[in-house]
Amino acid sequence: MEQGLFLSMLAFLWVAAITPGPNNMLLTTSGANFGFMRSLWLMVGIMLGMQSILLLVEFGVVGMILLYPSLHLILKVLCSLYLLWLAWIIATAAYERLEASAPQPLRLYQGWLLQFLNPKAWLMALGSVASFSLAGSGYNHSVLLISFGIVLVNLVSGVILLGFGTAIGRLLRSRKAWVIFNVSMGVLTAACVLLIWH
Repeated sequence: MEQGLFLSMLAFLWVAAITPGPNNMLLTTSGANFGFMRSLWLMVGIMLGMQSILLLVEFGVVGMILLYPSLHLILKVLCSLYLLWLAWIIATAAYERLEASAPQPLRLYQGWLLQFLNPKAWLMALGSVASFSLAGSGYNHSVLLISFGIVLVNLVSGVILLGFGTAIGRLLRSRKAWVIFNVSMGVLTAACVLLIWH
């Protein structure tokens, strides 16, 4: 893959990773509620989930979704329900200080599983493979570079979002600030459902 194509791919992946979506809302909320270090497993789970989606795209699972549109509809419905459930959990989270005794953040496997219901993750993987993979003998090498690019942008954007959330968490010293933040993030997470059906 030429350097220009690789940089274009990184720009595409960066825009996809940093723009609003379920992952970004969860990372920011987790950083605010549980702190940076306790939220790292969620970020790792999201990154592993993205790699799993990329592998599925590489092996043609998206072709099945295109062949059977009902699978796409089922994916959208499941994702919408999951996001609404997460939005409810976030919005109604009980007030806790950032201490070791606070409730646990989402776990690695939950961040990983979310990607299978996240249309933005599928679009990111499909768009990158469709736009930036090379035909013929260069295909596998180009998909490896796409995989590396996804890891890179997810790592950078994840650290930024967790850091942003952690900084916000330091401001959430009162019960009122905590409730306002969590309700706002719950509403924004629920609003991601509208993006799915747009």
